Amino acid sequence: PRFVDSGMPTQVDAVLTFRNVHNWVTDGHLDDTLKAFASVLKPGGVLGVVDHRAPAGASLDWMIRSGYVSEALMEDRARAAGFRLDARSDINANPNDTRYHVNGVWSLPPSFRGGAVDREKFAAIGESDRFTHRYVRV
Repeated sequence: PRFVDSGMPTQVDAVLTFRNVHNWVTDGHLDDTLKAFASVLKPGGVLGVVDHRAPAGASLDWMIRSGYVSEALMEDRARAAGFRLDARSDINANPNDTRYHVNGVWSLPPSFRGGAVDREKFAAIGESDRFTHRYVRV
């Protein structure tokens, strides 16, 4: 993508991204973004990813509407871009998040897209259920 050009091919040790993958899926440039990350990372370099976790089997259309991304989609796209999954963690998991909200992930804090409607319910849920992955550039 036009905004990922560090001018540093294979010189970077690590790239971290927090809650961006769902935007790249929606905008249609997840694959290009991951390839750009691979192009700047040294072999063995680390890509860290945190994003809102979709339920297994969620459709691409549902992911785009809801703002949640399946771990399977992330893993498949990362593999295609030249990464292997090295580790995963549930440090950002939230079992209170059902992931089925009228305004998608944006129903939850800090966005509260629905305004006052069910705000207390969403505040009690807390932030989204998220996956945390570490990939290594092969």
